[in-house]
Order: sequence, then structure tokens, then C-alpha cells
Amino acid sequence: MWNRYQQLAERALADEPPSQSECLWILDGADVALLPLLHAAFVPRERHFGRRVMVHVLNNVQNGLCPEDCGYCSQSRDSRSAIRKYPMKGEAEILAEAERAARCGASRYCMVMSGRGPSLPQARALAGLVRQVKARFPIEVCLSVGILGEEHARILADAGLDRLNHNLNTSESHYPEICSTHDYADRVRTLVAARKAGIEPCSGLIVGMGEQSRDVVEVAFTLRELEVPSIPVNFLIPIDGNPVQGDGSLSPERCLRALALMRLVNPRAEIRAAGGREGHVRSLSPLVLWPANSLFVEGYLTTRGDAVDETYRMIRDAGFEVEGNPAWQPDAASQGFHLSGRDGEILKPEIRRPS
Repeated sequence: MWNRYQQLAERALADEPPSQSECLWILDGADVALLPLLHAAFVPRERHFGRRVMVHVLNNVQNGLCPEDCGYCSQSRDSRSAIRKYPMKGEAEILAEAERAARCGASRYCMVMSGRGPSLPQARALAGLVRQVKARFPIEVCLSVGILGEEHARILADAGLDRLNHNLNTSESHYPEICSTHDYADRVRTLVAARKAGIEPCSGLIVGMGEQSRDVVEVAFTLRELEVPSIPVNFLIPIDGNPVQGDGSLSPERCLRALALMRLVNPRAEIRAAGGREGHVRSLSPLVLWPANSLFVEGYLTTRGDAVDETYRMIRDAGFEVEGNPAWQPDAASQGFHLSGRDGEILKPEIRRPS
């Protein structure tokens, strides 16, 4: 049995993914030993990233007001969640939050705008913000702004955008269960447009929306085929008022198995333990650092996450180190930064457990 974990690790070092049956075993096998599995995932993680941990900060530059019906999202047109809706923030506020993100050690500042996708004038305005952030602060910039065409992507690429996030979220066959106003192919086309323009794509999934294990495996291999270098693995946060609620599948072990699978299928990618980590992985959260090499701090758009100082303490205690950036002021991590949005916007939903 122990040889099986060693073989998974050795094949990942050779950029060979597990077979489909092995992937299903990783997720569902009753005889899987969690710690050896995490060590197998750690082997390629350490080869490509050492013990460094990249930290990302999200800034919700526009909240709510979205015409899409994504059932998992509290900003969608069908959600009845208690969020504060607002149009795009002003330039000064966005730049001030970029500075704070840089000073607290974030490797990447991720601006997120709700909506189906930006118009060409909005794309140009976003490009201007990208230029200013990159000119002022030594931090990479990512945008998550919905569906994009090639012209939009070229405008952002010309501004120096480092990455464009657009999550696949689930498999193609399961996608109609979570959204009807756009389809899976729209998301794939956005990632292809970003790549064609010279922008690195960032794309991942949400686990816990009623999908089967085969759906998780399918997304992992699709991201491998698309050569996505940055993969956030989210665990559904069941927010009151959202049409899609948790399916009861997300134990700490299930979350860790999903992260290990993603690392073994995509050994060279940046794997991020993203939304829902705190509520679903709970006391086992330090173990996410064995397969994953990046985290979010301070929140996930409409829900709170762990604070900067709390996250950095976990990273250090687990024997890892924050990658940081040249503007990092380590003392800033203890200043209680609130980087995710305006007062009244952020919720802290309780993660409901299956009875």
C-alpha cells in the first residue's frame, strides 16, 4: 500500500497524472491513508515551490448588481443574501487597498468586479487601474471580471495584467445545475482568450455543490489540458439566500483529498486553498499547505476569512514561509487590515454540518 503513494509522487515529479481510477480512489477510497496521500502531494509541491506560500488579497471593486444566476454566488440576481450592493469603487480607494495588500505581504492583488463581463470602456478603465497598481507597487495583479472576448483581453494584456481569473467551477455536465445565464463553453472561451492575449489564466472549481467525484476529476484534467498555472480550489460556503446550498459532503478530509488530487494531476501549478478553507477544513487547516502553495487572506468577497496575522502564524507554525514582496512590511500583518470591502458588506456565515 505504501508503495502506491510513492508511485503517485514519483509520477507527479515526471509530470504524469494519476489514472482516472486512481483519481477516484484518491477522493473516495476507504483504504486511503490521509497523511501518506498528503506527503505524496507534497513531493511535487516541494520540488516546484519549496516551502514558500504565496498570499493573495481579494478586493471586491464592485459588489452585487449582477444579471447572472450563478446559484452559489451571493451577488447573483437570484440571491436573497444580505449583502451591500455598490457600483465600482473609486480609483483612490482601489489604489489604497492595493498599497495595503502590498505592505501586508501579498504576492498578488486580485480585483474582482461583479457582472457578466465588462464593456470595452470598462475594460479600458480596468486597464488604467492595472497600469497604476503595477507602476506603484511591486505586486502582481489579477482580475476576475466575468466573461471576456479577445478584444477585451488584448486591452488588459497591453496594460500588463499578470493573470485573469475565471473559474470553471464544476464539470461541463454538472454546469446546468448551478447556472443557466451562461454556459461552461463561455468560461472556457474566456480562458482561451486570455491565453491568446498573453495573460496567464487562473481557474479552479468549487467543491460541495452536489457534484460527483467524477466531476471533480474532470475539472482537474480540463485545467491540466488548458495548462492553467494557477488553480484555486474553493469549498462551497452555504450562504443564506443563495439557491445552491451545501450538499453535506465537505469534511476536512474530503477537502484535503481534493487538494491532493489537484496537485497530483497538476504538479507544476500554483494550487490555492481558497474560499471555505477556514470553515470546512477547520483544525486541519495547516495540512492544506502540503498540497497547496497559496492562500487567500482577509476574506472572499462577501464572506470573511482568517486575518493576515492569524494566517501567517499558521504558515510559520507548520514550517513554511510567506513568499512576500519587496514592499512587505511584516509588522503590517498585526494591524488588523480589513481588505475585502466596505463596512456592512461582509458576512460570516455559519458552515452548517450534516446531521
